[in-house]
Amino acid sequence: MTYPLLNVFLTTMWVFLWILWLALLFRVFADLFRDDSLSGWAKAGWTVFTLLLPFLGVFVYLVARGRGMGMREMKRAEKAEKDFREYVRTSATTGRAEELEHLVELKNHGDLTPEEYERAKAKVLAA
Repeated sequence: MTYPLLNVFLTTMWVFLWILWLALLFRVFADLFRDDSLSGWAKAGWTVFTLLLPFLGVFVYLVARGRGMGMREMKRAEKAEKDFREYVRTSATTGRAEELEHLVELKNHGDLTPEEYERAKAKVLAA
């Protein structure tokens, strides 16, 4: 049995297109269920439409709501970055406060001289 090179190319193309369509389908479902502006009935309608007529459903969804997909994804990414920066800021501030409290305890206990305390404090505040 022979399998010409053109058939190999066409089979590879069809497999690639099928995988691309599956990725697009998952992307549509992810956007659909992450969107808080849609009601439950609207999500159910889009889901049924997409499951009953997969190709048409995905393409109609992209035409009807495709522009908003990018904006919603950008808002999610910006919120995630903002939350991360806030977490880092609060973690860093809390860590410094705890270190300064520890230094004060060491100084009050007599384990650090005032000069050592000032150097350590400056080092903590500079970090």
